[in-house]
Amino acid sequence: MFKKIRQFFINRSFTNIVRYIIDNLLPPVIRDSRCFMYPFYCFVFKGKNIRENMNFKSKLYQITGKELEKIYQDYDTIGTERFTDLNRKSLKYIINNLHSESKTVLDVGCGNGYLLKELKKAGYQAAGVDVFDSMEDPGFEYIKAGAEKLPFSDSSFDTVISTHTLEHIIDIRKAAEELKRVAAKQVISVVPCQRFNYYTLDHHLHFFPRKEMLEGLMDMQKHTIRKIGGDWVYTGYVEIKV
Repeated sequence: MFKKIRQFFINRSFTNIVRYIIDNLLPPVIRDSRCFMYPFYCFVFKGKNIRENMNFKSKLYQITGKELEKIYQDYDTIGTERFTDLNRKSLKYIINNLHSESKTVLDVGCGNGYLLKELKKAGYQAAGVDVFDSMEDPGFEYIKAGAEKLPFSDSSFDTVISTHTLEHIIDIRKAAEELKRVAAKQVISVVPCQRFNYYTLDHHLHFFPRKEMLEGLMDMQKHTIRKIGGDWVYTGYVEIKV
């Protein structure tokens, strides 16, 4: 029972509501106050390395790729206990809106593989990449790789998905180009609709308060973008190469 209650309070749908209230309904002088945000950091980061985590933005523009990879490998927050970073509506939307001719799917920044396992149940051939050295019995093909340099040839997968990943990538434009390069039919990207604040309960490098920011980044002529449960869900369609 306790585990179910905890999952309710840390699932993406609930935390997005909390984030919306904090980011949009509080005066900036309170929202970005270190004293106000300190208890939230204690809860989210389980009381560990609070000063270091609160000061993450101070090294935002100096951090190297290797340093960032190590941070994410050692990441330990209440968020890592979630089954998935996707809110329920976004998850359902993705599964229901895969390209009708799609058979193979790559999840870039797959985390624990929750989405891939759901896609496998639905009959898709699934593969994932992330920064972890290995994944214990994932049930799908897993390769360690960064989003900026995917180890696949052009158009290797029908659909390429990236959920709650691009906001963590240093060279975000290179990562976006890689998603498009290895996709044959469709690219789906999910990022939080979130303003920049110095104290945010995550290690995001990029912020997308408006949909045009994600549209400009992905730069695909035929696309849709929807705000679902506090997140932007972008679906771009690959133009037929002649």
